[in-house]
Amino acid sequence: MTTRLTHDPILAAEELAAFEAARAAADGETGAIVCFTGLVRAEAGAVRALELEAYPGFAERQIDAMAAAAAARHGLLGWRIVHRIGRMAPGATVVFVAAAARHRRSAFEACDQMMDYLKSRAPFWKKSHDADGARWIEPRPEDYTDASRWD
Repeated sequence: MTTRLTHDPILAAEELAAFEAARAAADGETGAIVCFTGLVRAEAGAVRALELEAYPGFAERQIDAMAAAAAARHGLLGWRIVHRIGRMAPGATVVFVAAAARHRRSAFEACDQMMDYLKSRAPFWKKSHDADGARWIEPRPEDYTDASRWD
């Protein structure tokens, strides 16, 4: 169970392989792993870069607390969150989330809950860079609605 913020590119296939190997070595009870990989969208060519900022240490603790709550709620056997910070071009992987459980439904729901939190409540500052300059961006109303399902 880990959360990691990184300036380095996220290699989702490597993250998944390492997570699967760790689960296989753990206890043999994992029956399902669900993962999500989020990419920076180009927004029809308007976005030139996405920039994320966070306070190291604080952000990981907040994300870990949310993930632990999701793990307890859904009976997870393990989870991994890797979130990129810094400046990224469209197409770059910005987040990788994996959830392991005995059964698929629990893994799907936990992964969904963790992503809803990351999209709407995680302590990140997000800035979009486009042809007209840079602007801070907030979660969409739909992101808050999605996250409220888990309250």
